[in-house]
Amino acid sequence: MCAVDQHGDGHPLASRRPHAAGTVVEVSGVAFGGLEIPLIAGPCAIEDRAMYLEAARCARDCGASVLRGGLFKPRSSPHRFQGLGLEGMDALLEAKRLTGLPICAEVIDPALIDELQGAVDLFQVGTRNAQNPVLLRALGRARTPVLLKRGFGCTVEEWLGAAEFVLESGNPDVILCERGIRTFETATRFTLDISAVPVAKELTHLPVVVDPSHAAGDRRWVGALARAGIAAGADGLLIEVHPCPERSVTDAAQALTPAQFAGLTDQLRRVADAMSRVLR
Repeated sequence: MCAVDQHGDGHPLASRRPHAAGTVVEVSGVAFGGLEIPLIAGPCAIEDRAMYLEAARCARDCGASVLRGGLFKPRSSPHRFQGLGLEGMDALLEAKRLTGLPICAEVIDPALIDELQGAVDLFQVGTRNAQNPVLLRALGRARTPVLLKRGFGCTVEEWLGAAEFVLESGNPDVILCERGIRTFETATRFTLDISAVPVAKELTHLPVVVDPSHAAGDRRWVGALARAGIAAGADGLLIEVHPCPERSVTDAAQALTPAQFAGLTDQLRRVADAMSRVLR
């Protein structure tokens, strides 16, 4: 995909028209893009049934309105944990019944969409697939809402161009997710481009959420980035929460404990209130 120009000619469906209201995307009754700011929380990947059910209960009890349910975990190396795949479906469905929360899960292959349809309420496109037009078009035909993460090497315009593939294929329900970009800085896992939130919200009518966990790579900084995201105008947050982070097989350093997540939600409510919004 090529970068598109500032006037939005390359993404006419994603572009915000002058004076037009933003789009509100409904995910099984949870609204993104309105007054409320939903929290998507849970472990990065389903590791086993017991862990995931505990994590799901913790996320719900601490204030999440959407549950993360990673069946697939694309990694930089094929020798690292890649997720349970479809073997984790039973745990995902049990957690959904237990908590009553809608599920956000990454899909990595168009062939898997039919398998996940119905069980998953929000399809996530990860950073490695952010410019995969085959997958994006297939998700456009699927009609389930899509959370489109920004590629770690994508400009804002390229990110909106990726959203255009989903929209042009017939799915109007796209939520953009800023999750950090790759820069020269090594103190954090990625560099959270907080400026991308107001910029994207001016250029597009689509909701914009922030993933502070993958940007920080370290739980010590997740709270600060989450607060900054809401202050910048984010329409939601995607936060990694694990019942026992030190035993996590993936992204252990950035996952919050349930107690840390509960404390953070109290802070986020105050920030949201200052922005005349409501944390859901």
